[in-house]
Amino acid sequence: MDELTPRQVVAYLDRYIVGQAAAKRAIAVALRNRIRRQCLPEEVARDILPKNLILAGPTGVGKTEIARRVADLVKAPFLKVEATKFTEVGYFGRDVDTIARDLVETAVQLVRAEEMARVAEKAKVSAEERLLDVLVGGEPFALDEEQRAERRQRREEARAQLRAGKLEQERVSVALDERSGSAMEVFSAMGVEQMGMDMQGIFDRVAPPRTITRTMSVARARTALEQKEGEALLDRDSLVREAIRRAEETGIVFLDELDKVVGTGTTHGPDVSRGGVQRDLLPLVEGCTISTRYGPVKTGHVLFIAAGAFHAARPEDLMPELQGRFPLRVSLHALDADHFLRILSEPENALTRQYQALLQGDGVDLSFQPEGLEEIAALARQLNQKGSDIGARRLHMVLERLLEEVAFEAPEKGGRVVVDAPYVLRRAQSIAS
Repeated sequence: MDELTPRQVVAYLDRYIVGQAAAKRAIAVALRNRIRRQCLPEEVARDILPKNLILAGPTGVGKTEIARRVADLVKAPFLKVEATKFTEVGYFGRDVDTIARDLVETAVQLVRAEEMARVAEKAKVSAEERLLDVLVGGEPFALDEEQRAERRQRREEARAQLRAGKLEQERVSVALDERSGSAMEVFSAMGVEQMGMDMQGIFDRVAPPRTITRTMSVARARTALEQKEGEALLDRDSLVREAIRRAEETGIVFLDELDKVVGTGTTHGPDVSRGGVQRDLLPLVEGCTISTRYGPVKTGHVLFIAAGAFHAARPEDLMPELQGRFPLRVSLHALDADHFLRILSEPENALTRQYQALLQGDGVDLSFQPEGLEEIAALARQLNQKGSDIGARRLHMVLERLLEEVAFEAPEKGGRVVVDAPYVLRRAQSIAS
């Protein structure tokens, strides 16, 4: 990732998101600055703080998708939270410190998945040997040399059948570990929180996990045994250290609906809590140490990307101290019919391609004609103007209604469906009503 340039980041985002060039450029530069920082000496790097951003724009214009795609690109731990789900200390609800805890949990799962992929081949070999032990039996020491040779021959024959997929439906009994939840939860004034300790780790050190025998098909047993053998190959201490490092150095938190916690000038009711949420967010964004069940985590170099519509409030209405921690502000524009048309046809994961792939499974050859896409885009824009403007999410509703009958009858009928201008116009009235 050291050679990933801002131009390459923008080009990657262009594959999935239409327009919003300013937001893409700002996030690409912020991402590159993180890469640059990691190449510096530690005494210099620790003083370089991330350039947090505020993305201001209506719903459905790509704010969340931009942040999520960037995190996917650099394999960074990514957490999306809504500011309205938190309350200040002393109110019933979630404490903002859970943001750091959830980010670390995400990082642990990310690193764990990578490590499981790394040891997958070894786990597969070990699981195969375990399955053969169940199917054929081990090699008892009481056997003489001839009997051992016969047993090894049967084992190799079973291995060949196993690899050829001839035993997939055979029923076998395998011993698996039964584990309880990995964390204890307690009720506090701030809601349900995780205790700062790994209770499962304590229980495992006191007594080994209980083994239970389950009967299942060979196909399912293979998956379960590969999972178990893979877990046994993991270095959990190293995994946790790497996860904490990633959360601290490359973690991205997408803080949505920040505008909803801007006070309205009153001094009573929920606005008090809103101002409190901002005050509680300040040390988290500024940089503090949070206790998690994996150990302490520093948030000083986590990249925070805040977002909101900012219709009733402006970024300038936030607490001055919090504003200072979000030096970059980008406005995202609303979408019109031309944007909708591009969204339907240009991205690699365009909705039209998704529907074609879904219905192809039922034998339906779905085709979208250019004039049909134009009518869909115009209809979506019209509906956004008449009702709430929900941006590109309106396309989901329009396409779902357009293809409802096709999707319902697809398993029985199959065939070819052409979505052209007449097809859309015939159904437009019922969709608009």
